[in-house]
Amino acid sequence: MVSRVPSASRGKVAAKPASGPGRPKDLGKRAAILEAAKKLFSSEGFAGVSMDQTAAAAGVSKLTVYSHFGDKEALFTAAVLAKCQEFMPDDLFQPQPDGPLREQLRAIGHAFFALISSDEAISTHRMMLAGNVDDHLREMFWQAGPQRTCAAFAAMLKARADRGELDIPDLERAAQQFFTLIKGELHARMMCGLCQRPVRSDLGAHIDAGVELFLRAYERR
Repeated sequence: MVSRVPSASRGKVAAKPASGPGRPKDLGKRAAILEAAKKLFSSEGFAGVSMDQTAAAAGVSKLTVYSHFGDKEALFTAAVLAKCQEFMPDDLFQPQPDGPLREQLRAIGHAFFALISSDEAISTHRMMLAGNVDDHLREMFWQAGPQRTCAAFAAMLKARADRGELDIPDLERAAQQFFTLIKGELHARMMCGLCQRPVRSDLGAHIDAGVELFLRAYERR
């Protein structure tokens, strides 16, 4: 909902502009709506969630939900993005001049696997694979989640390559390869319900192996 800016009356000071789109009036309510949406979409699926239901779960009015997000598609996109940023905030991908590349890759690997192995992420991925989900919804999910993460990681790889630490001819492909290595067979088995999240030591070995293979391919000698 777009707020209107009152016109200044003659001889009077103009009123302070109202908050525009993308500038929420109440960050606490926005956070509550997103938290409710993340849980509802992962448990009920896109079709099973209504704006009324989200408002009730967040403890706000339906009008408040619409004023922050506009429609259900925008709310779904924001919920996916918020879930990604919860596990993989932007500063995780910031170049660290004084930090070892290997350690940053490990940190990103652990954060990524924690994200994709969370109950909400697994439920959402299964929803995307269901036959009753249209391509438009899958595209929204992809752009807000995997595509955003891959782009942020590719930018980090470029910064490292510019400093001479990596030799990568195709940054986007390399980013995709890294996350595929981190997923491995382990994530596929979890998606199929064949295993639970591994213990910390086994997960560490799994991620370290992926990082080492990635560096073997792209680390500048």
